[in-house]
Amino acid sequence: MTIIVFGSINIDLAAKTPRLPQPGETIIGSNFFTAGGGKGANQAVAAARLGTSTHIIGRVGNDKFAEELLTTLQSYGLSTDNVLIDKNTHSGVAIIAVDETGQNNIIVIPGANNNVGEADIERLKKLLPSATSLLLQLEIPQEFVQQAAKIAHQAGVRVILDPAPAMADLPLELYPLIDIITPNEVEAGQLVGFRVNDTETAIVAAKHLQERGVKNVIVKLGDRGAVAVTADETFFVPAFAVEAIDTVAAGDAFNGGLASALDADLSLSEAVRWGAAAGALCTTKVGAQGAMPDRATFDKFLQNLT
Repeated sequence: MTIIVFGSINIDLAAKTPRLPQPGETIIGSNFFTAGGGKGANQAVAAARLGTSTHIIGRVGNDKFAEELLTTLQSYGLSTDNVLIDKNTHSGVAIIAVDETGQNNIIVIPGANNNVGEADIERLKKLLPSATSLLLQLEIPQEFVQQAAKIAHQAGVRVILDPAPAMADLPLELYPLIDIITPNEVEAGQLVGFRVNDTETAIVAAKHLQERGVKNVIVKLGDRGAVAVTADETFFVPAFAVEAIDTVAAGDAFNGGLASALDADLSLSEAVRWGAAAGALCTTKVGAQGAMPDRATFDKFLQNLT
């Protein structure tokens, strides 16, 4: 069985800075690099690095970044057979600033990701019979996120949605198609219309989302941990203490770890723990896909905690 990721593929243009600039301010950075990114590709790499059979469906553009992106995905063991080169536009780009504490801000220009459509849905249909989970995000057109969720739901495949970038107007028809939704606290707040900043408000937000039809809600609270609310239980998984240097893609690592654990038939509580561990390890390195832990590193980290 396998995980399918249907989503975005970007090239990251990242700058290290002493602090994040204020509006209108120019500051001098200390480092610059390019790397594969995009929430879809990041989550696919996160799962593949943990040894889970993973397929990615998406698009890159007709530019010099396309070859770099495809080569990077292949280097992590991912097939790019279902990644289309879109000749009508550029690849997706993310412009990232990371400060000395590991905090970041990001500007995303979708490019080819905005053209994901019916042809990509058809490729998804062919892969669903062997899938355990479908991972979705919101860096591709919402219409096709919903289509993908619907056909996966009808096929009995677990649907996991990372509602990022956050938007308050997700269609109500989408929620009942979702088995697990994984917002961070900012995204949860935007979805429900009130501030989410601690465990208590995360639980209230999760129950609001369940009322819309989502089966299970996991609210990621950064370095404080994660809250999970299901039909039968509510539980908290604390964050793992690490020396964080870059929080880029930690949420994507979480989702890759979560889906990998569920693919291995582990419980949801253990899957959230896997997600938290993968997210924590991701913050100890600079970048997105290159920061995803491999299985040996991941297993050693968990063993040292017991």
